[in-house]
Amino acid sequence: MSELLTLREAAAFLNVPEATLHYWVHRGTAPKSAKIGRRRMFRRADLDAWIADCFDAADGPAGAA
Repeated sequence: MSELLTLREAAAFLNVPEATLHYWVHRGTAPKSAKIGRRRMFRRADLDAWIADCFDAADGPAGAA
């Protein structure tokens, strides 16, 4: 099972403010997460996959320099 991170820990891992990650969750553009009890939790594997997807999208025609 993948390591679980809180919203604070995930934001630190992604190097973004907590408010930004919370906004991304609200908009539906954040990495996959789940509410467990009262906490929003992120799997480390999902964060890694989300980052990889961002880089893959940047390599497409719109992201080509």
